[in-house]
Amino acid sequence: MEREKSNPEGGCACGAVRYRLASAPMFVHCCHCLNCQRQTGSAFVINVLIESHHVKLLSGVPVPVNVPRDDGSSQRVMRCPRCQIAVWSFYTRPELCFVRAGTLTVPSSVAPDVHIYVRSKLPWVTLPPSVPAFDVYYDSKALWPAESLARLQALMR
Repeated sequence: MEREKSNPEGGCACGAVRYRLASAPMFVHCCHCLNCQRQTGSAFVINVLIESHHVKLLSGVPVPVNVPRDDGSSQRVMRCPRCQIAVWSFYTRPELCFVRAGTLTVPSSVAPDVHIYVRSKLPWVTLPPSVPAFDVYYDSKALWPAESLARLQALMR
């Protein structure tokens, strides 16, 4: 997928929290898991994976909320303190940020590179045949561009 060359901005519904992505996304997930459905109140979530240091706050400071997951772990969801919109989250490593694509000023500036956890996809959602889809997770080494894999490897050091 061709990545947007500019640095997209986004924020919450009330405008108190605004951010800019200082880099292109590493990868974009459309997750259909039950946790994402429950947390968003929707059929799925589209997450822009990017290094945390590339998410630049322009205004406001989101507050962390630890949200339980079905496996007993929790994820840290960063929310606007005023309107409570989830702007991004951290699933495992705080260095890897999952920005909610719906909070981008132009959400259509990104599109999913992969659909994951489609085993719990709602039956009325139709997936495009051109985008890989997996019942659970997938092998990132097989799908991610080399540049994104190098960026991920740098985070693991």
